[in-house]
Amino acid sequence: MKINSRVLWCHIQAFDVKKKRKRGQVSPIRLFKLDSADEQSSVIRKELNARKQYAEGLAKTKKLPKFLHKGMDQMFMEEINSQIQMLMHNLDCLPVSSSRGADRNMTGRPSGFGTVLRTKRTPNNLLDGSGDQDVRLCKGDVVLSFYVEVTVVEVQNLKNVNGGKIVFCTMELEGDKTLQTDHAEANKPQWDTLGEFTTSQPLPILKVRLFTEATQFYQLDDKELGRVVLTINPNFNSNKMSQWFDMEEPGKKKKDGDNQDPEQLKVKLKILMDRPQNIKNCGYLYSQGKDQLWAKWKRRFMVLIQVSQYTFALCYFRVKKSEPSDILQLDGFTVDYSEPKEGQSPKLYYFNAVKEGQSVDFAAENENERTGWITALVRATGQSYRPEPPTRVKSQQIKSTDSAKFTQFINASVETIDHHVMFKKLQHLTLNYRLADSYCSLGWMSPAQVFLLDEYCARYGVRGCHRHLCYLQDLMDKTRVGYLVDPTLIHYSFAFCASHIHGNRPDAIGTVTVDEKERFETLKDTLRDYLEKQITNFRYCFPFGRPEGALKATVSLLERVLMKDVVTPAPPEEVCKVVKKCLEGAALVNYTKISDYAEVEDPLNTDEPTPRQRLERVIRLAELCCEILTQNDEYHAEEMRTSQAFCWFEGVMAEHSEMFWSMFLVDMNAALEVQPPDSWDSFELFQVLNNWLQTSHMLRNGKFHTQMCDLFAPQLIRYVDLMETSIAQSTQKDFDKEKWITPDERKNQHKGETPGIEPRGSIASDNLIHKLCALQDFMQDINWPDLEFRDHLDQRLKLLAADMIEQAVRKTKTHFDNHIAKGGSGTGYLIPNSICVMINCLLDCDEKVNVVIFDGKENYPTENYHTENYPTENYHIGKLPLRKTTT
Repeated sequence: MKINSRVLWCHIQAFDVKKKRKRGQVSPIRLFKLDSADEQSSVIRKELNARKQYAEGLAKTKKLPKFLHKGMDQMFMEEINSQIQMLMHNLDCLPVSSSRGADRNMTGRPSGFGTVLRTKRTPNNLLDGSGDQDVRLCKGDVVLSFYVEVTVVEVQNLKNVNGGKIVFCTMELEGDKTLQTDHAEANKPQWDTLGEFTTSQPLPILKVRLFTEATQFYQLDDKELGRVVLTINPNFNSNKMSQWFDMEEPGKKKKDGDNQDPEQLKVKLKILMDRPQNIKNCGYLYSQGKDQLWAKWKRRFMVLIQVSQYTFALCYFRVKKSEPSDILQLDGFTVDYSEPKEGQSPKLYYFNAVKEGQSVDFAAENENERTGWITALVRATGQSYRPEPPTRVKSQQIKSTDSAKFTQFINASVETIDHHVMFKKLQHLTLNYRLADSYCSLGWMSPAQVFLLDEYCARYGVRGCHRHLCYLQDLMDKTRVGYLVDPTLIHYSFAFCASHIHGNRPDAIGTVTVDEKERFETLKDTLRDYLEKQITNFRYCFPFGRPEGALKATVSLLERVLMKDVVTPAPPEEVCKVVKKCLEGAALVNYTKISDYAEVEDPLNTDEPTPRQRLERVIRLAELCCEILTQNDEYHAEEMRTSQAFCWFEGVMAEHSEMFWSMFLVDMNAALEVQPPDSWDSFELFQVLNNWLQTSHMLRNGKFHTQMCDLFAPQLIRYVDLMETSIAQSTQKDFDKEKWITPDERKNQHKGETPGIEPRGSIASDNLIHKLCALQDFMQDINWPDLEFRDHLDQRLKLLAADMIEQAVRKTKTHFDNHIAKGGSGTGYLIPNSICVMINCLLDCDEKVNVVIFDGKENYPTENYHTENYPTENYHIGKLPLRKTTT
């Protein structure tokens, strides 16, 4: 992932500004010089040189890590050299500076820019180590470009010209056009005119001339009043204020000595010469070298040019020259302070640049210039040695211990630090910071953090396997203390380590140390235990299926861990066996926690709970268990069901649910054993469980469902037997005591009648119909899963209803005949209310036959109803031939 380094730098600066510091505390940004691109590039070059020396030392001493195979020693050295050469190539390919076409200075005009034409290095030369010897700069390779601004402000001491005359100035830069200011009167010679020039000369000649306009017709040219000739250089940028310069007047000799003429003609100029970004320093130096390079001790104008990120050149330019006279390529040089040699002036400040078989001496005119040159040259050479002046004045002591530690790290050599240990600590602290917001990160690093860690590994040669092993260990440590980590992230790290260890990396075969192999095997066993624990506690590690796809990723990672190598996949039977074992433990964990929750939610107030209290608790526990398994199927089994790779997971999940219910069966049996023999309250528990099991395609008619039916079937048969006996006895008793009273009279008495029954016939017939309907509704609510047994019970209840209604009709018919026999036969006979009640009772029984026995269907042959082997297609009997009449 790519990231803009400028954006990252802005974040670092913002943090540095916002952080409160005590007085006297040194800013880490200033101390590390993170705001200096040159300093950072210099540090990288120094580190690369140190790594090259370290690699050469390893090749000589043979102090290499212990590898799995003997042939990996040479491969390890090739890996180090390849990393170093690739870093050098990447650094060398970076542009020295960004395009300056869009940059603007404070005046809004384009700034100066610099270009270096050079012979490019090829990647092959870099990789074989011959790049430094093949690249040599020549004079024609260096071409610079400068932008110059000249502002003529005013002229002073212009007394030899009449005040009414017109005067103006011209500006001319060597090799560029000539510009002219506006006209001004001689008594007020002020212009403030800006002239813009472009030149390729570091030391161009600037000529500013003062003219008075010709007024006579015979004057062909304007009269020159004075001129100033200057040799400018890029150091004019350091003084942005206007300066006065003495002008040479034609025909007037300049006074000798230090006495200045107060009436000397002067011009006030403001000169700005932008320095290109690839010029790191420039100025006058005394220099002398060996052989043909600067053989004489002489003052020269030197320019330090950055050709590329890894190549610098010290060029000597003459006045009005675009090409350098001499070039000193700084590859391999070491810069340090030096003392004056015999015959040299002690007033100068000396330093030298030394290379094998070559030495160049330099001298600056003051201490500040020498310090600036040494700092720039040290950055250019990338040397690990930090020069110190022979006589150093310590103006102040740094009291901060943190600053001393930072400085120690800055100046430390690369090979003296164990970067694998440092990176492990850095990555650990980075992960701690990132996991402060665990729900957003889930262990993933931010783009800025990944960028920094990648840069650290690339610059200091941290092995990729070591990085991912440490990262994997940190992630597993975080999960043990309760942090939420994305399984996909663990999968990626483990896959990289496995491919590295087994020699199946996508890029190439790499070296494998014995320590990495041992750490990987240990982490592999630890990771397997962790994954098995995750699957065992899947309800709590991935609540409600979150993160999405986490359980599937965990099972997939477990399958990867069980692989013997990265090529041969693990057998599905082995993965299924491990997952099955984990889900067996999950059943125990889930049921234990839900049982504890049920006890906390509904605690018993007595030490010895009553049978009814124990039954209510089991019913509540059954409802919670149904809810738990519904969530498992909805949030966890559903995502695995859609994967063809884990098609066996649904069967394993069904076994998990069966084991879960088997634990519940123990508590259910214990609660049912203490119930009274003829108590029917347990049917509520059966309805709760049976209704849920009927909706589960995995558990319907399964092991637990069958055991539950076997447990409740005798009790249900016993219940039906008792209800048959009870209904038969109550029907006989009620009809013997029946008084055949009207509905109005029944409302006043309310004796022997079941509450909530609408009066339609007699009290006995209404009670009978109500009991038969209630018994059949109960059987429908039971919804017995076995169809054969359910049909048997349904047939039995219909036979019972037919017999009871037939008995009620016969009893009513007997009472009807007795009342008719007692009545008169004349025309004045009045039908009593009891006869009307009997007729209504018969009509109501006829109506209820369709509901209780025939389910509302007609044309059933009654002769087949009471046969032992009745056909199912002739299940219903027709209506009785009775007509309902109004009374």
